[in-house]
Amino acid sequence: MSRVHIIDHPLIQHKLTLIRDKHTGSKDFRDLVDEVATLMAYEVTRDLPLESAQVETPIGIAHTKVIAGKKVGVVAILRAGLGMVDGILKLIPAAKVGHIGIYRDPETLKPVDYYCKLPTDVPERDLIIVDPMLATGGSACAAIKFLKERGAHSIKLMVLIAAPEGIAAVQREHPDVDVFTAAVDECLNSHGYIVPGLGDAGDRLFGTK
Repeated sequence: MSRVHIIDHPLIQHKLTLIRDKHTGSKDFRDLVDEVATLMAYEVTRDLPLESAQVETPIGIAHTKVIAGKKVGVVAILRAGLGMVDGILKLIPAAKVGHIGIYRDPETLKPVDYYCKLPTDVPERDLIIVDPMLATGGSACAAIKFLKERGAHSIKLMVLIAAPEGIAAVQREHPDVDVFTAAVDECLNSHGYIVPGLGDAGDRLFGTK
């Protein structure tokens, strides 16, 4: 069964409160999502393997550690996932970025895919799927399926807010994929929105309705 990691660092929780606030405008919303993505990335990448190294300091030789050549990929679920990519790239600038376009049918609440562009070496990378919301889990499960079909075997899902229903869907369909979130909210409403959530993340990021 996939594990759920709730990242409850005080800075993340404080910024998440501001993100939830309906009075937070698009610019501040974008900045806050970017900042929280950076902070969450520390925990998501905690298990990256290290190897021994040494460097010459102005005083002497330091025996240190570096990341053991592991390749990282960030895969944004369009469009709201775009708001989290730069925050991760600040920490891992060499990461490759992929995009998966999925929208939720307003009637059936099922995911519909329309775009997929990924790094050519997907099987060689530790992939982090990013999307601010894990609601029904349909989009996340579809994105994970797309990656696995293209040879991916190391996948993590990073979201700001998750609903229990979405977590259950990922655990049921992809028990090998861990979920990293800053909060698990109460439930979904009849329209498939997380309660209390933060509204439509894409609209709030880009100032649309």
